[in-house]
Amino acid sequence: MHARSSSCCTNNSASLSEPVARHSGTGLPSKFVSPVEIRRVDRPGHAGENRTHGDTAGNRVAMVRSIAVTSLQASGNMVMRSVLSLSSALAILVSTGPPALADDWPQWLGPNRDTVWRETGILESFPENGPPLRWTRPLGGGYSGPAVAGGRVFVMDRQAEKIDLAKARILHDGPPPRNANFLRKLLPGSERIVCLDEKTGKLIWEHKWVRAYTTVAIYAIGPRATPTVDGDRVYALGAEGDLKCLAVSDGKILWERDFQKDYGLKIPEWGTAAHPLVDGDRLICVVGGKGTTCVAFDKRTGKELWRALSSSQPGYCPPVIHTIAGRRQLLIWHGDALESLDPQTGKVFWSVPVKPTFGMSVGQPVVEGRRVFVMSFNRVSACIEVSRDGGQAKLAWRGNARRGVGGVFNTAVIQDGHVYACGQNGRFVCARLDDGHQVWNTFAPATGRRPASWANVFAIRQGNRFFLANDLGELIIARLSPAGYEEVSRAKVISPTHKVGNRLLVWSHPAFANRNIYLRNDREIRCYSLAKPGR
Repeated sequence: MHARSSSCCTNNSASLSEPVARHSGTGLPSKFVSPVEIRRVDRPGHAGENRTHGDTAGNRVAMVRSIAVTSLQASGNMVMRSVLSLSSALAILVSTGPPALADDWPQWLGPNRDTVWRETGILESFPENGPPLRWTRPLGGGYSGPAVAGGRVFVMDRQAEKIDLAKARILHDGPPPRNANFLRKLLPGSERIVCLDEKTGKLIWEHKWVRAYTTVAIYAIGPRATPTVDGDRVYALGAEGDLKCLAVSDGKILWERDFQKDYGLKIPEWGTAAHPLVDGDRLICVVGGKGTTCVAFDKRTGKELWRALSSSQPGYCPPVIHTIAGRRQLLIWHGDALESLDPQTGKVFWSVPVKPTFGMSVGQPVVEGRRVFVMSFNRVSACIEVSRDGGQAKLAWRGNARRGVGGVFNTAVIQDGHVYACGQNGRFVCARLDDGHQVWNTFAPATGRRPASWANVFAIRQGNRFFLANDLGELIIARLSPAGYEEVSRAKVISPTHKVGNRLLVWSHPAFANRNIYLRNDREIRCYSLAKPGR
């Protein structure tokens, strides 16, 4: 494992040439490769973060001053000692700044499901040999990302039986598809959720259930959905529609649902993948079928509370709630449309027919103001504009080769009216949200300089920069703006193990919690520290 610094791509030309500025390990520019102004990469964190959490240095100085004044009033003999104590305390506060904020990562895309990592005290760039490895533990196959909460790590995997894939039973009536991306086979095995100690990786408990896979064989690696932790319960969804509610303490099953038996779900080609969402007393799931594309359960008992929507395919996109035009809106993007529901009742507010190719709605809808952006395979992307009262919506623009971003597996990030996301061939794009115009694009964070089928980059915003996890097992610190792509540091953190075509990949979204990163491939899960030295 090693770390390196890399590049800066600007929008001098919307062509996609990649002017680059190299940075040294100190965070200072060491070599210019393009005539572009290079910014320092060791700037302090986002100024607004401290105010957001109500804990500024000024507040704490005032607090110490108040304590000192109380001491002075209590005893005149303590005046000089109190003044000295006040001076020392002020010096410490000014020198150290605000205390670092630590946080869990209890579900898909973080505490608020919004692609933002709000912790502070995070390193500015990687050490020469990469971030410190805290622990590693063997794991089976899967795309399921880790969830971290209450000192524990929850992740799912598959315990497959040894079988000759070529001899496995084909699950098609009539001639099977020639394209391996659609060929289903019956593959015996079990699914599992494991609970690990956050600090050591030691196994606390596991729960396993027998489940043969009927999905497309070459992608039948393991579960897709990230567990959702809510207080003393954790919710796990398997690739064949097994929904489990388990006790965080010991893994005991509290209730469970089988989407195939209970709702007649026909498993999609690439499995059930929509990460469950907790909203108040409800657990909201994308299920599938007539009238049951979206179902809300009582999170304590598993009792159905409401059902809504019909679709030809349920898709793979997780449910998400945004407040748009003053209304809390549950967004569901299935195989036929993007729809908005009342999360309490399932009542439909609006529907816009944005149809993903092959039903591949994967990336979560993202929102800024009254605009909603979605993207999918085969250059499908769209911006939907919601009415001022939140009750209607219309298509603002639809993407193409030069408009929007056609990303497949990642969720886009919106910042200051611009969309940042990785397209299906590894081209990372900045596009304007208002009209979809591509401001710049680069292969730098994904493949380097060439397109590659299914290349992917997950993006998480942290302060004034981004952490990018690509499918080659690299973690990148970068700054993204309409001015260009500025790479600060890069480290190899895990080996890609999933073979797709002629490439080895890792397609699991990492978790960022308590100044660590937790990430997995098809063989192991790893934890690295991303804390600033001395934290």
